[in-house]
Amino acid sequence: MPALVLLGAQWGDEGKGKATDLLGGSVDYVVRYQGGNNAGHTVVVGDQKYALHLLPSGILSPGCTPVIGNGVVVDPAVLLSELSGLNERGVDTSKLLISGNAHLITPYNITVDKVTERFLGKRKIGTTGRGIGPTYADKINRVGIRVQDLYDESILHQKVEAALDVKNQLLTKLYNRRAIEAGQVVEELLGYAEQIKGYVADTTLILNNALDDDKVVLFEGGQGTLLDIDHGTYPFVTSSNPTAGGACTGAGVGPTKISRVIGILKAYTTRVGAGPFPTELFDKDGEALRTIGGERGVTTGRDRRCGWFDAVIARYATRVNGLTDFFLTKLDVLTGWEQIPVCVAYEIDGKRVEELPYSQTDFHHAKPVYEMLPGWSEDITKAKSFSDLPKNAQAYVKALEEMSGAPISAIGVGPGRDETIEINSFLS
Repeated sequence: MPALVLLGAQWGDEGKGKATDLLGGSVDYVVRYQGGNNAGHTVVVGDQKYALHLLPSGILSPGCTPVIGNGVVVDPAVLLSELSGLNERGVDTSKLLISGNAHLITPYNITVDKVTERFLGKRKIGTTGRGIGPTYADKINRVGIRVQDLYDESILHQKVEAALDVKNQLLTKLYNRRAIEAGQVVEELLGYAEQIKGYVADTTLILNNALDDDKVVLFEGGQGTLLDIDHGTYPFVTSSNPTAGGACTGAGVGPTKISRVIGILKAYTTRVGAGPFPTELFDKDGEALRTIGGERGVTTGRDRRCGWFDAVIARYATRVNGLTDFFLTKLDVLTGWEQIPVCVAYEIDGKRVEELPYSQTDFHHAKPVYEMLPGWSEDITKAKSFSDLPKNAQAYVKALEEMSGAPISAIGVGPGRDETIEINSFLS
């Protein structure tokens, strides 16, 4: 019953797509369990690069069934566009399954997201403006539209009208916008119904049956641990639970069925959007990491903020997720530095702190305490085993492993699908 959770151990953008794709050829199902098209994965297959925003990375593995779980919010226009783009490139998307309980991102969710963020001005959260937060809010407020509602026009119309009762008051009286017509929204949503009907299924039943039949299921989180709505740097977070517990609720699988939890760590740290970031660099080193690492958001197109590796965050991710393994990505980006700083603790109000502070105020004022590790200049992109790495690169990996609290079982040494060193198999 091998069920694996694979998630980001920082602020997202750690290279989960590469890790998921590496495992995709060995697993039977790959499941997105939260988030929406505010997340993105770049997967390199041979000389082909694929940017995925909503679809699970497993869609690129021929023997794998990709699943969009009930915890995901789905923009049907984005979904169909992504499927069409892959089909045009010869990728078979026919095995995709979508939970009928997944919530739909409606046009009014996107409108509310954009106008609210503009209204907040300097206090804005830094959302992608894709309607993710308002859709999750509708879900919690029990006025959300689910995929299954597309197949009952009467219920769909009632639910859209109920949702717009309040939203139109907000749009017209607070934001000075025009009211949204329920009939137009219903008509647009119904236009997607037949196009996605063949993908809709009871995914919870399918996944539990698969695990009972000893199939391998990989649960893929979007964003990262520090963007979790409960355990992240609130309020500068996403609207769902990318942490390991979110896999159970977002896919309908019990925690006793999870056998391994893999955290993806970048060899340095990045984040997109507003919020505290203790190791952020504003100098030539930060610009070098951004340039060499190609640090631009797959979905947002925004430059990522860059900083040195933060072991405090890594330890926190190990704790809240129960991590059994790490996959360290982009080690090659650090080639060329004579010395590489690693944040081993914070200084807060003159005191050394080695665990992530629970107080938002304390974290905002945290200053990194660095330990300097020797760098390397050799090209590591052709390395096939840990022993192929330069001694200083090996020492860097071992230091990060000791500081982070879980074994590093794989290392990314380049962007390509085969540019990975596997130390311990995730499936053993």
